[in-house]
Amino acid sequence: MDGLIIRAVGGLYTVESPDGVLQCKARGIFRKQGISPCTGDRVTVEDDVITEIRPRKNLLIRPPLANLDQLLFVLSVKDPAPNLLLLDRFLAVCVYKEIRPVLIFTKLDLADAERYAALYRGSGFPILFADYQNPESIQAISRMLEGKISAFTGNSGVGKSTLLNALDDRLQIETAHISKKLGRGRHTTRETALYTLPHGGKIADTPGFSTFETEAYAQIAPDELADCFPELQQAEAPCRYADCRHLKEPGCAVRAAVEAGNIEKLRYESYTVMLQEALARKTY
Repeated sequence: MDGLIIRAVGGLYTVESPDGVLQCKARGIFRKQGISPCTGDRVTVEDDVITEIRPRKNLLIRPPLANLDQLLFVLSVKDPAPNLLLLDRFLAVCVYKEIRPVLIFTKLDLADAERYAALYRGSGFPILFADYQNPESIQAISRMLEGKISAFTGNSGVGKSTLLNALDDRLQIETAHISKKLGRGRHTTRETALYTLPHGGKIADTPGFSTFETEAYAQIAPDELADCFPELQQAEAPCRYADCRHLKEPGCAVRAAVEAGNIEKLRYESYTVMLQEALARKTY
């Protein structure tokens, strides 16, 4: 029968199937092939053994998650403040892997979220605000999850687990206080599992991404990087040269749009940092 892996821990897999929830192991041949089943995989099960992993539409390596429709970045406006370059790296990976990124701002009582949200409006990414004094804001996030496989991620201490608990109080996911000494929270999420919401959407709470390297997720070629910043594609006129990398080339429409204020300077700066890294990367 066919099923969906909703939890993977230590070589044991919890599979949701039409006949109910099963505890399964995987065929030994997967290990020989260098393949590991992971949460989000659609699989075939025979006698409580996973015998086939269906083709994946995308895959995140750490934490291992497959077939995501969207990745929701939970960003506190303060304590801790967003690391924008790190965020931009992960947003580019999402676009590259065809996972829709969604930005959710929390801790709205501590600082103005709009100054951060404004940086990303030109990207076209959905932007939401988690205001626990306004139930409609939480309902808007819930509607975004309906019928989709989603994951929540972000720096430690931004309130991922708190938000998940607000979306469905049956989850009771563990939360932790912010460390005053370190200025960030402890990781409270110890495994990657999909939870089913009342409207049928599935969500995963993941460890914070602050210690992860984007190179582990995707190595984006220099010529493909601009396509991972949607606003760079919206310059009113084409660049003079078809192979323009938007650095120092004459007649660059993207740099002109940045100077005119039509593309956010900080987003462009993230692009240039990532491009220089991609150009310096050795390929063999």
